[in-house]
Amino acid sequence: MTMFDDRERAFEAKFAHDQEMQFRVTARRNRLLGEWAAKIMKLTTDEADAYKKAVVQADFEEAGDEDVIRKVMGDLVSAGCDVDEATVRQALSEKASEARRQLMHEG
Repeated sequence: MTMFDDRERAFEAKFAHDQEMQFRVTARRNRLLGEWAAKIMKLTTDEADAYKKAVVQADFEEAGDEDVIRKVMGDLVSAGCDVDEATVRQALSEKASEARRQLMHEG
């Protein structure tokens, strides 16, 4: 095995690790956003748990964050909550930072 092979394997392992961490951060962020929205909508504990899972699942509809924002905005509007899209986007950003912090402390 050459030094080049070792470097290539190390690079591939780092890339795989980074991708896994990004997936975990995004899933945690979406769960935290769902929790935030559930509080605004005054959902029960069981409803909130189901809602957090639904927000995480919504992220698999398309690439990027728009599917999550669309779901949360639609649900907040349907529930009669006075929250605009800018507020949801700000919460998404804050929850991303919180998710990174949480995962760093777990690791």
